[in-house]
Amino acid sequence: MSLSERLHETIKRSIENKEVAGVNVSIIQNEKEIAYTECGYRDIEEKKPFDKDTIFRLYSMSKPLTSACAFILVEQGLLDLGEPVANYIEEFADTKVVCGDKLVPQKRPLQISDLLNMTSGLTYGGLGNPAFAKTSEIIADGLKKLRTDEAISTVEFAKKLAGAPLLFQPGEHFMYGFSADVLGAVIEVASKKPFAQFMHDNIFAPLHMDDSAFYVPDEKRDRLAKVYDFDNKTKDLKEVKTDNLLINYDCDKNPAFASGGAGVMSTLSDYSKFAKMLLNGGTYEGTTILRPNTVSFMTSGKLRPECQKDMDNSMEHNIGFTYANLLRVMDNPSIATTLSSKGEYGWDGWLGPYFENVPEYNLTILMGMQKINAGTWSLTRKLRNVIFSEL
Repeated sequence: MSLSERLHETIKRSIENKEVAGVNVSIIQNEKEIAYTECGYRDIEEKKPFDKDTIFRLYSMSKPLTSACAFILVEQGLLDLGEPVANYIEEFADTKVVCGDKLVPQKRPLQISDLLNMTSGLTYGGLGNPAFAKTSEIIADGLKKLRTDEAISTVEFAKKLAGAPLLFQPGEHFMYGFSADVLGAVIEVASKKPFAQFMHDNIFAPLHMDDSAFYVPDEKRDRLAKVYDFDNKTKDLKEVKTDNLLINYDCDKNPAFASGGAGVMSTLSDYSKFAKMLLNGGTYEGTTILRPNTVSFMTSGKLRPECQKDMDNSMEHNIGFTYANLLRVMDNPSIATTLSSKGEYGWDGWLGPYFENVPEYNLTILMGMQKINAGTWSLTRKLRNVIFSEL
């Protein structure tokens, strides 16, 4: 049985068990696609297949794109990873930090590197702690305005987040949160260009990622995948129209808030160009986006030991990985929960889309799906094992 067939059978079982509506997978080695399969539907009701033309919401798979944008500015001498975020979003100069039942000043300024490494103290909201609670208020306010003329912009959202206390002192811990969204605002201010436009001009256009953007235009909307989850009442998959993290489910208009952490729509074919560019040291088909030393730095970072403990405790399925520059990086395959390769890097999304480059084998793994609360879930790990077992 070929690799494509083995992947197909694994996905088919998941679809038959009503775990997911549709999935496609592309495996690229030495710049050639060595395996591809698709199974299921992007739209169950209308029987539209989850094929190579399917556009899906990347959610956090947007983060590596945002990281690349930041490093483009680093190469241009416009951004210094060690400088304060307040140099671009001045409100962060006064952002307080939660310390027990008090709010205290920052010991050192929140830095650009903290945004790239998720060591900023910014959260995704929640209950109880003032950092979580205030962030949740900001999200709730943004949702109320999402489809109005008062929708929050990229920079405005970052300024509002500066009004929420940080969960911890910058650089002292790791916490997955809105860091990449603030980085998007920094990129917008530093480049003097709207963040979505900057990403288009510097990544999407030169790489001919023609189906990638922060929204889906009318002529392509029939290719956009619906989001599904299992419904315990009907015992079947049901569409879930969610605006999670201020991403408009309809994706029908260029948003005021271009989310650096979650806002991009794309296809497997488009994202493969970005992945190949990184694996090739910053160049794809003669077009240079980044230089080799920059890509090496971007894709080989590592958390400090005290921050690594936070990641290990909060992301159990990423055991063995470290984190830096909005990417996971495999540091210790011997303790990982899947077959792995030291130095592999990538990220996934809330709805299950997945990206991984494996330099040891000059290999890219890409998966598309739209399943609530998926991330790197059981099916992804099963597919990884099938792939790595053949290397």
